[in-house]
Amino acid sequence: MNAFIYAAGRASRLGAISKGRHKMLLPFGGKSLLEWHAIRLRESGVSKIFVITGHLREQLVEEMSLITRRHGIPCEEIFNPDFQEGSILSMAVSIPKLESIHPFVLLLDGDVLYDTRMLRRLIDSKHPSVLLIDRGYSCADDDPVLVPILNGRPVDFVKRWRGDSDEIGESIGFFKLDAQDIPILAKETRARQTGAGRMDSYDDALRAMVKSGVFMHEDVTGIPWTEIDFPEDIDFALNTVLPKLLPPNAG
Repeated sequence: MNAFIYAAGRASRLGAISKGRHKMLLPFGGKSLLEWHAIRLRESGVSKIFVITGHLREQLVEEMSLITRRHGIPCEEIFNPDFQEGSILSMAVSIPKLESIHPFVLLLDGDVLYDTRMLRRLIDSKHPSVLLIDRGYSCADDDPVLVPILNGRPVDFVKRWRGDSDEIGESIGFFKLDAQDIPILAKETRARQTGAGRMDSYDDALRAMVKSGVFMHEDVTGIPWTEIDFPEDIDFALNTVLPKLLPPNAG
């Protein structure tokens, strides 16, 4: 089983707090965000991690080498030289590897601290292609990607959703994609690789897939997690999420 972590962005919303470090190298309980990913993925049966890099790639490559030695899980870099454009180009550079994957692959936003149960819910889902949602979201201090559910399935994948739905959840940014659906992702991605499409987010390709019915969903409401976008997210991760991830008496 393989996982792809998308980590090419510049994390401009963190400002000076990153102190020249890549966001994925910020420490949480003595481990970088990338190392937490590796630990959780290894625990869940993933045998190889691909990391899509861009900004401060050298820092990530060094950390990947340390993680492989420390945890015994191979990490391979896929470099996006156009990381200052839209994140769709990070998806684009990963497509050749994705097209050789069977029977399914995990696609993960890099800037998430989370509990292993998230991955188990994703991997063990009966649905071939699935995304995760949290119904306990808030729009008070962020603008989350929302997933409205109607008649038991996702019908959109967009910020500031307005419309009919039975329930709405925030996307975690984690996906299981069946091999038979990878060509759809490849088509949606390649359609955006030229012209104005180069500034698109890979969320635009995923949205097209959600709207066409590719994905089902799993509800992970109540499982601890946070996205690291703003300085206050770091405090929340350290003080609220991390204590729920560490075993008793650790740290």
